[in-house]
Amino acid sequence: MMEWTDRHCRFFHRILTRRARLYTEMVTTGALLHGPRRRLLAFDPREHPVALQLGGSEPQDLAACARIAEDAGFDEVNLNIGCPSARVQKGAFGACLMREPELVRDCVAGMRAAVKIPITVKCRIGVDEDADDALARFVEQVAEAGCRAFVVHARKAWLKGLSPKENREVPPLNYDLVYDLKRARPDLTVVINGGIASLGEAKAHLAHVDGAMMGRTAYQSPWTLAEADAALFGETPPVATRHDAIDAFMPHLARELDNGTPLQAMTRHLLGLFNGLPGARAWRRQLTENAIKSGAGLDVVREALTFVAPTAERAAA
Repeated sequence: MMEWTDRHCRFFHRILTRRARLYTEMVTTGALLHGPRRRLLAFDPREHPVALQLGGSEPQDLAACARIAEDAGFDEVNLNIGCPSARVQKGAFGACLMREPELVRDCVAGMRAAVKIPITVKCRIGVDEDADDALARFVEQVAEAGCRAFVVHARKAWLKGLSPKENREVPPLNYDLVYDLKRARPDLTVVINGGIASLGEAKAHLAHVDGAMMGRTAYQSPWTLAEADAALFGETPPVATRHDAIDAFMPHLARELDNGTPLQAMTRHLLGLFNGLPGARAWRRQLTENAIKSGAGLDVVREALTFVAPTAERAAA
């Protein structure tokens, strides 16, 4: 979710759910060690539980970054072995590392030796022409380093011939391989990812695995998260309506505007909030066209709210 799940997105998502674990954008070790570390690691304490997702393939660099993450207060470090982009492949990390499980094992071992917080791995079920047992073989070796949790995108990654977007849609989903992994390794925490479009689907997966990760569905239709605490954890949702969620987000918007953050950098994460309700298109248009203007402030959001009446939201409930 690079360039999507930034700190403003995560702050808003935490307003919607107390229980779901939030993940940062993938941050490369090079960027964290030599780039704008403070900006890359910025998060609000109210985001907890929150995991830092790292990309890299050098055990020493990953260990150093894990220490930085722990010192910054993150609850988990997640090593991304699933991204298929050309840029990631050029850096020799991401999904191409599924072909080097021994190296991933060494990376995990180095990170675990450096910190006390959990080190987890996000991977695919295989790459290119891998056989169906590739996932089990990969996990077997990486688990030797003490990794106890794997987030598995239930598609292969095609390293040549498909764009990152196509890699999220074209390779067929094979949820059974992930279920089989959990049956074979009940000692591990197995979280399924890929193509999960509703909480109902997520709940169905939980009959077979320990968790379900939602990416683009949660981002594009964030109200899904507001229903997660009740549907999956049997708890009262933190906010009752989408208008309540925006009211709760307003203080963050105000603080960040005072600090010089452009309004559009924050409101871009709100565009899908009213999807499916009358006025949703006008809400999106108001934010898209006006949040980018110089000096745009809270009035832009207040005006956008006038297009989506609370009565319509209650009628849809």
